[in-house]
Amino acid sequence: MSVPLYQAKAEMFRTLGHPVRIRVLELLQDGPQPVRDLLAEIDVEASNLSQQLAVLRRAGIVTSFRDGALVMYALSTPDVADLLAAGRRILGAVLTDRDGLLVELRAQGKRR
Repeated sequence: MSVPLYQAKAEMFRTLGHPVRIRVLELLQDGPQPVRDLLAEIDVEASNLSQQLAVLRRAGIVTSFRDGALVMYALSTPDVADLLAAGRRILGAVLTDRDGLLVELRAQGKRR
C-alpha cells in the first residue's frame, strides 16, 4: 500500500524541520561542498553534522559523492533551493503581516 501524498509531504517537511539541516541546505545552494567546509560554517560537533547529513541523504534531499579523499554533499535537485526561497518569501510575508498588525494594534490602543 502506498503512502498518501499528503503524508509524504508531511514527512519531507518534518525532515526539513531542524535548524542544522536548513543551514546545510542553504550552504549547498552555492554548489557541492565537502563536509569540512560545512563544518567550518556550522557551529556543531562533527558527529551532529554527520547525523543531520545522513537524515537529509536518507530522505533524498541531498546526495553525497567522493572527490578524491573528500566526501562532497550536494542538493539532489535545484527544487530544494526553490523551496528554501519560497520559505524565505513566506516568512517575510508572515513577519511583515505581524509587524503591520502590531502597528495597527498600537495605533488603536492610543486612540482609546
